[in-house]
Amino acid sequence: MIELIPAIDLIDGKCVRLSQGDYAQKKVYDERPEEVAKAFEGAGVRRLHVVDLDGAKAQHIVNWRTLERIATQTSLEIDFGGGLKSDEDLKVAFECGAKMVTGGSIAVKNPQAFSNWLQKYGADRIILGADVRDGKLAISGWQEVTETELLPFLSEYAAKGVTKTICTDIGKDGMLQGPSVDLYTKILSAMPDLYVIASGGVSSVDDIVALEEAKVPAVIFGKAIYEGRIRLEDFKRFL
Repeated sequence: MIELIPAIDLIDGKCVRLSQGDYAQKKVYDERPEEVAKAFEGAGVRRLHVVDLDGAKAQHIVNWRTLERIATQTSLEIDFGGGLKSDEDLKVAFECGAKMVTGGSIAVKNPQAFSNWLQKYGADRIILGADVRDGKLAISGWQEVTETELLPFLSEYAAKGVTKTICTDIGKDGMLQGPSVDLYTKILSAMPDLYVIASGGVSSVDDIVALEEAKVPAVIFGKAIYEGRIRLEDFKRFL
């Protein structure tokens, strides 16, 4: 059964969604993310993906107080990402209640630091973020596209001990046009032991079913919930 991971993206402590990573296309859905998280928990999910979009821009953790409120008011397992660049950032994230953290930009820009985190905290707590636009990795809140190719990047880190990756197709994110099933199938074909978490484009329950049929282990989705295309009661089918 595919693992469902609802997403909460944060700007100014509010629950927002972007389209294709464009900060200019921001829509605020709720000013109390902790209440959104409680609703997800009430629907039966156990895991939550929280992204500090302010942090991604600022290159350091920003919305730690909101993370703390979500963590103290729910029992959800939170994976937290966005702007984590230093040991101090990780310390704050874990102290504020994150069970796992996601590092994407730092894994590209400072692979030694990311590898050190992996050794220090273990593969269960460090998730590799792989945000992709046209097959190339994008970093710094998706503001910068690199020349780094996705599959060699994932393969290199899998060899270093990474077991989980969140792979986001930026072109699909927030567009509600369906996920990149072919992309995830290609990753799993090359690295069948990697726990691939699909992200971007989910618009309906049928999209989740398509990912499940493709043997994708987990899926992150947010806008489809906030726009009413996936209802909380739909979660039961997968739990």
